[in-house]
Amino acid sequence: MDGQLPLALSVGGATFLLGVIWGGPFVEILHRFKLGKQIRAELLDSDHVKKVGTPTMGGIMIILPTIAVTLALNISRIVEEGEGRSILLPLSVLIGFALLGLIDDWEGIQTSRGNVGEGLTGKMKFGIQIVLALAASVVMSQVGFSYANSMPLPMLPIEIPLHPIIFVPISTFIIIGTSNATNFTDGLDGLAGIITASAFGAYGVIAHIQSQVFLVQLCFIMVGACFAFLWYNAHPAQLFMGDTGSLALGATLGTVAVMTGQWLLLPIIAIVPVMEILSVILQVASAKLSRRFYGVDIRPFRRTPIHHHFELGGWSETQIVQRFWLIGILSAFVGVAFAVLGRV
Repeated sequence: MDGQLPLALSVGGATFLLGVIWGGPFVEILHRFKLGKQIRAELLDSDHVKKVGTPTMGGIMIILPTIAVTLALNISRIVEEGEGRSILLPLSVLIGFALLGLIDDWEGIQTSRGNVGEGLTGKMKFGIQIVLALAASVVMSQVGFSYANSMPLPMLPIEIPLHPIIFVPISTFIIIGTSNATNFTDGLDGLAGIITASAFGAYGVIAHIQSQVFLVQLCFIMVGACFAFLWYNAHPAQLFMGDTGSLALGATLGTVAVMTGQWLLLPIIAIVPVMEILSVILQVASAKLSRRFYGVDIRPFRRTPIHHHFELGGWSETQIVQRFWLIGILSAFVGVAFAVLGRV
C-alpha cells in the first residue's frame, strides 16, 4: 500500500502530459468542424460575447484519457480480482453523464446553426440524470462497497450504517446535485476545471487513507486530465468543456464522495460548486416569492450563477477564477483534515 499514492500521482502526471500532447490536434479538429459555443442571451451585453464560436465539447479531452488510462492500469485486476471491479462504477457514471452532456452540447450547436429539432428539454435531461444516478446508487447499495453504505460523522470516530431505503435516495441526490452544481460552475475560463481538480485531489487523499487503491488512482488520473484540459482552457480559453465535461465531472465527483462515505464533507470540499448552485436557487426563489407576495422583483444577486455577480461588481474573469480557486483549495484542505480527524 505504501507505493500506491506515489503510483497514483505519477499516473496523474503522465495523464497530464498525454493530454497536453493530444489536446492541440483535438482543438484543431473541433475548429475544423466548427463545433463552437453559443452563450446565453443575458450575457450578450458582456465580454462573454467574444467567446462565441470557441470550440466546446472539450470534456471529451478529460473523459477519454481518464477511461483509457484507468482501464490500461487496472484491466488485469478488473478481470482477476473482485475488488478491482469497483472502479467500473465511477467509470460508468463518467461515461453515462458524458454521453448525456454530449447530446445536449450537440443539440445546442445544431440549434445555433438553424437546424431546429426537438433536442433535450430540461425535464428530459433531468429525468435521464435521475435514472443514471439512481442506477449507480442501487449498485452501491447492493454490491457492498466498504465505505459507501455508512455515514461517518466529521471529526468523530463514529460511522452510522445506512439502510438501502435511506442510502439510495441520498446517494442519488448527491450525484445529481453535484453534477448540476459543477455545470453551473462552468461559466468562466478555467473555473470548473480547477475547482473539480482540487476536489478530486482531496478525495484522492481520503481514498488513500481508506486504502481504496483503485479509487485513489482514478481521482489522480482525473486531476491530471483536468490539468491537461486547463492547459487549453486557461484564459483566454481555446476550448470549453461544455456539458460533456461538467455534467460528467460533477456526477463522478459525487459518486466518489459517496464511495468514500465522506459525502457530508462534499459541501466543504466542493464549496464553490455548492455556492454556485445555491446562488441560482436563491435568486429564482427570491424573485418568485417577492413577485407573489409583494408585487416586486427582489433578487439578492446582480446575476447568477454567483461568478457573474462578481463580474458585474467589477472583478475581472481572471480575478474571480483565481480567488474562487483559493477558496476551493483551502476548503479541500479543511475537508481532508476533517476526514483524518474522524479516523483518530
